[in-house]
Amino acid sequence: MKDAGPQAIHLSDYAPPPWLVETVHLTFRLDPQSTRVLSRIRFRRNPAVPGDHDLWLDGEKLTLTRAAIDGQPLDLVPESTGLRVPAALLPADGFEWTAEVSIAPAENTTLMGLYMSKGMYCTQCEAEGFRKITYYPDRPDVMARFHVRIEGDLPVLLSNGNPAGSGDGWAEWEDPWPKPSYLFALVAGDLVAHSGSFTTASGRDVALNIWVRPGDETKCAYALDSLIRSMRWDEEVYGREYDLDVFNIVAVDDFNMGAMENKGLNIFNSRYVLASPETATDQDYENIERIIAHEYFHNWTGNRITCRDWFQLCLKEGLTVYRDQQFSGDMRSHAVKRIEDVLTLRTRQFREDGGPLAHNVRPESYVEINNFYTATVYEKGAEVIGMLRRLVGADAYDAALRLYFERHDGQACTIEDWIAVFEDATHRDLSQFKRWYTQAGTPRLRVSEDWDDGTLTLTFRQWVPPTPGQPLKEAMPIPVALGLLAPDGTEVQPTVVLELTDPEQSFRFEGLAERPVPSILRGFSAPVILERDQSVEERAFLLAHDTDPFNRWEAGRSLARDVLADMATNGSEPPQLFFDGLRSLLGDRTLDPAFVALALRLPSEEAIAEHLHGQGHTPDPAAIHTARRRLSLLRAQDLAADLGCRYHEMMVPGPYSPDAGPAGRRALRNAALAALSQLDGGARAAEQFYGADNMTEQLAALSALLEIGAGETELAAFHDRWKGDRLVMDKWFSLQAMLAPPDRAASVARTLAGHPAFDWKNPNRFRALIGGLAANAAGFHDPSGDCYRFVADWLLRLDPLNPQMAARMSTAFETWGRYDGGRQTLIRQELSRIEATEGLSRDLREMVMRMLG
Repeated sequence: MKDAGPQAIHLSDYAPPPWLVETVHLTFRLDPQSTRVLSRIRFRRNPAVPGDHDLWLDGEKLTLTRAAIDGQPLDLVPESTGLRVPAALLPADGFEWTAEVSIAPAENTTLMGLYMSKGMYCTQCEAEGFRKITYYPDRPDVMARFHVRIEGDLPVLLSNGNPAGSGDGWAEWEDPWPKPSYLFALVAGDLVAHSGSFTTASGRDVALNIWVRPGDETKCAYALDSLIRSMRWDEEVYGREYDLDVFNIVAVDDFNMGAMENKGLNIFNSRYVLASPETATDQDYENIERIIAHEYFHNWTGNRITCRDWFQLCLKEGLTVYRDQQFSGDMRSHAVKRIEDVLTLRTRQFREDGGPLAHNVRPESYVEINNFYTATVYEKGAEVIGMLRRLVGADAYDAALRLYFERHDGQACTIEDWIAVFEDATHRDLSQFKRWYTQAGTPRLRVSEDWDDGTLTLTFRQWVPPTPGQPLKEAMPIPVALGLLAPDGTEVQPTVVLELTDPEQSFRFEGLAERPVPSILRGFSAPVILERDQSVEERAFLLAHDTDPFNRWEAGRSLARDVLADMATNGSEPPQLFFDGLRSLLGDRTLDPAFVALALRLPSEEAIAEHLHGQGHTPDPAAIHTARRRLSLLRAQDLAADLGCRYHEMMVPGPYSPDAGPAGRRALRNAALAALSQLDGGARAAEQFYGADNMTEQLAALSALLEIGAGETELAAFHDRWKGDRLVMDKWFSLQAMLAPPDRAASVARTLAGHPAFDWKNPNRFRALIGGLAANAAGFHDPSGDCYRFVADWLLRLDPLNPQMAARMSTAFETWGRYDGGRQTLIRQELSRIEATEGLSRDLREMVMRMLG
């Protein structure tokens, strides 16, 4: 009989904790092999849970030295996942629990709990890492005030909250705000600070510190500036003021996530803190700005108001992603930011929704919660917030958020609490809207139109395809932003938001002098797949004239997608109208260069495969790769003169700046360079590579060379120059894996895996190689199956050490069902081999079982 695998946890089984925590006092006596953790915790009964109940304390890989209640020693036998104290031993009016455990941070390769990164002590407790530190009710609905004492011989000893005292070899921290255990943090190391300050709206001075390893302090200025701008923005836009005397950020090399919002002590992956013009690209700077803001915004949407249980993860993450998207739009360009966000959504979340890993924005069950830090929870969760704001209006949204903060500050909440706030603030019934949280899958929206004597009728039909465990779906409320354009390009109907609530609905626009061209789903007003019969001519018209920047971009994108799909399946040639539309964009000097750069970007091979699969075709990765390369060459040939002009025009004079204006110019310049390199054999790219004074231009030039099969000399020069910089070397690994010729992808990956700098235990380096290879669609899906075996081998090697990272990287296989029988067989063999491995982690086992179905 096949092993059923680990048991699932269900939302429907939620029960409130019978015991609550008032205060926590922790003492850490640091030692790499035997850190002692002394806990003193004050418990009280939960009045909402009648009767007598045992006390369950979560704990994993802890050595219990002693335990007591109100000073009376206990003789307890730990279980593999925790410690149970019988109800008969628990005083009815509350009690003080004390315990001492020992842990080995140096042996903790999972990077969860307390671990070591190159001599630095560091914690990661979300979602369930605190149980690897001490025995505790490790669940988000148990909130308490923490006092922490750290004893050790390292110069910097940090924890949550405000400093409460320090001396030779010790420091104490007091967090005045109740928090769940997942927000606990501790860092100890030989660190230096890049410091600043911020004065809040009420006049309080806050000390700001970016803590890094010695030598990295010159790369922190942008992170600090981003933090200050985030704090000011949250005050001005959401009325949220920071609530501690100090805000610390620590950069850590070995970190599974991007960053973590621990109260007052954010811990960041180094790649999202450290930046200099020579070592970081414009995209790196933008990511630093965005992620610094995201983690800071969690102070209110995640920390002060947290989630009741892990099924409500989207409550904090979806809202905070939406807030960081708003912030980035304000800092840069809302139009460009919206396009970038939709590209991410379609690349990651639509793929997830369309495969075996599809799940609700609020899942109904999980085996390992770490597997649900997904694009659906984050990116689709943010789209749901955006739709809610469109439906109720900006003013009502602001009023609802004020009510949310007033009503739920200091609480652990649910999606029901969130919806209720909006219903109370707007007096709308949002019961149907809640389906966005409870139904998986990407809705499809089919549009047909009828023109009759001055009246345009648009009929919308919506449906959601079946997803695992949800064969039948109900109609969703879908906000459709729409405008109408006259044949001369003028707008005859400004943007209006239509609210779809039924499986089929029609809308009439009367009194029109001539048949207009509809511009539908402006701003991508809902995360749906729009199906509409459109001619090449109509899309070319919208590409040239649409007044909505997103739909102008979308017209060119959908035209390129269909052209590529037709080339890949039928061997057809692209229409001239496609090139003419791009020429009109290149020639329009009023457009943001960043927007033009995005419009020139061809859909990825993965996007074409997904589109073909959605149309009922079996995508051929090799044919898609060939078609994309051919279209890229034909486009370069047709637009050579225009691209050459823009390449020279977009040169950015003066010192490097990561701001939106210069970054947009570099984006267009590098897009032109990539196209022109196909015509000049890489001459311009080589010149730019050696002459570049910033990483953005140097890396773009190297990419352009590798794309055309050149660049070996430059690749070696890049390595020789940057081999001492860990973050730049991640780029070196990733670029080669991603751009390797399809028939050589496996051999390139194996060579890179044998390189002395391939530290596979470091999450960034592992992601760079394995993630880069997975992004090389034609290479990864080479019919030999070599890449499938290579990735499976490395997942199995990593899993015993870092199961969370192995599980996340296993999503390289999630789209296997869309391909031909031969590739399906090869992938199924590798997934089955992984599943059959003895001792497989529950993280990786759950992912593989879901993918196999």
